[in-house]
Amino acid sequence: MELKWLEDFVMLANTASFSRAAEARHVTQSAFSRRIKQLEAWVGASLVSRASLPAELTEEGRKFLSVAQETIRALHNLRDNLHPEQEAREKRITFAALHTLTVTFLPELLEQVRGMLPDLLSAIIPDRGGIEANLDALVSGEVDLFLTYAHPFVPMLLDPTAFEWRVLGTETLVPVAAPGLGLAAGPWEDGEGLIELAIRLGAPLPYLDYGSSSFFGVALQKIFSRSPGMRWQVVHQSTISDGLRQCALAGWGVCWLPEALIRRDLELGRLVRASNRPEWTLPLEIRIYRHRDTTRAIVDDFWRLIP
Repeated sequence: MELKWLEDFVMLANTASFSRAAEARHVTQSAFSRRIKQLEAWVGASLVSRASLPAELTEEGRKFLSVAQETIRALHNLRDNLHPEQEAREKRITFAALHTLTVTFLPELLEQVRGMLPDLLSAIIPDRGGIEANLDALVSGEVDLFLTYAHPFVPMLLDPTAFEWRVLGTETLVPVAAPGLGLAAGPWEDGEGLIELAIRLGAPLPYLDYGSSSFFGVALQKIFSRSPGMRWQVVHQSTISDGLRQCALAGWGVCWLPEALIRRDLELGRLVRASNRPEWTLPLEIRIYRHRDTTRAIVDDFWRLIP
């Protein structure tokens, strides 16, 4: 039995999709399916019902899930405990976080908590891009805490009996563009933004896209589905907001960006809102997640001291 088989199984349980789980685990779907079958052969039972969509765990699979999660955490803890820098690890908290929050929110949060935990050592793993891959880092025990945005459009596939969360703040995702970005045709009407103009004229709007697997990409698809008259022309795609911000500043197209990231750009007129209508904005919560059964004192202390 291999540890990656257990990690594959936990990811499949969280996503209920062989294709999405394989993508999050960075393997082909055929290789992923083969590893799940190898795990089932080792366990001696069918863990996943392949006759239903989305994929569902069998009764044996549901029983095995908690065992797999605990085994993954135990092995990661064992590895860390055998590390020669154990004393430093006892003071370290490892985060998974959406990239924008590592720029706009996490530094201030850490600064506030360090006033009460002066010996705190913090670390951040690289943003995995897709929301499911970041969740997997929390589920597998690779990280202690996961800092993320939250919105009903993007379900968090976490067992509420095993994980808890707190709301730390709010954010708003707004459509913006460089002032020079426009459409060849006109004329403009009073109070009309670039998005409304494009819809009225039936003109394609150059769009800076987050893709289909990132948090913002999933949420924005829900917004776009409510406006079938909108025509998008994707000119660039990235899961990193700050990278898309640079493209927007260069005049490549319209992009939805967090207000905290572009506040100065709006104040200086480097970016302008592409619409002032509320239906094109996305209000978000900022949440932090952790395992309910964590045994690490530093994590408990941090959780207790979060403002």
